[in-house]
Amino acid sequence: MNTIYYDADICDDQRREMLYAGQLFVYSPTPSSLALIQHARELAEAAFAPLDPRTAQFYMTVEEYAKVLAELKPKFIHHPKSKECIQGILQELGCDMEQTFFDVPRMRTSTAQGYLTTGIAYAFHPHRDTWYSAPMFQLNWWIPIYPIDANNGMAFHPHYWDRAVKNGSGEYNYQEWVKTSRFIAAQQVKTDSRKQPQAEEPIELDPQVRVVTKPGGILLFSAAHLHSSVPNTTEMTRISLDFRTIHVGDASSNKGAPNYDSHCTGTTMGDYLRGSDLAHVPDELIAKYL
Repeated sequence: MNTIYYDADICDDQRREMLYAGQLFVYSPTPSSLALIQHARELAEAAFAPLDPRTAQFYMTVEEYAKVLAELKPKFIHHPKSKECIQGILQELGCDMEQTFFDVPRMRTSTAQGYLTTGIAYAFHPHRDTWYSAPMFQLNWWIPIYPIDANNGMAFHPHYWDRAVKNGSGEYNYQEWVKTSRFIAAQQVKTDSRKQPQAEEPIELDPQVRVVTKPGGILLFSAAHLHSSVPNTTEMTRISLDFRTIHVGDASSNKGAPNYDSHCTGTTMGDYLRGSDLAHVPDELIAKYL
């Protein structure tokens, strides 16, 4: 059974065990998460000025919109303040900064009414992040930058937590993806030609769980959860951010969520930075998962 815990007062060791078992955690905005979304808003509003980033799609061609995102999103990813705010979030929520490693944050845009769903604004079909070479001990942190509602957020499909789904992950290698596909996202405007793992059988979307938090609120879940982008039927582009963490103690001891159907190769672990000093994961530990 999957349960949602709100502002749970438990230690990180216990929380990770529960996340690996499929539970969801939601936290109220913290000082650092509010600083992070304010930073993201400032970048987005400057990029789309004088338009509102949430409604700019209605006043721009798809090509113009994708061009703005192609500059905005890397700027957010690589900005030093983005990393500083994530370090603050991890400290505020009780993570061991020597054992916890994070990857850079991504800004996500889910446009309204099917305006742009490919490439740099990819609308994710039902998937597990573990199909994309994420380790089974990866945890996902998802934060709305502007207000969201149930019709433009994200959905979990708990029926599949412990049920295998036929999928194309066996043909996916993360290191090969980085070489050939990651950096052409902005070119994928009309259609997305990049080969990505997808379910290869019909998915029962219901029952589903949609979590709505305030801007700056934090949704924390296992990378092994089957989840998807909710088709955005509102009048606003949903703008959110996410990042991932791993705990190197769990990596060393093979702790994590159960693997029912992920057959990919390679690993994303080389992208992670230590919470305390931004050092990379040791090569010998990465090699264990290649």
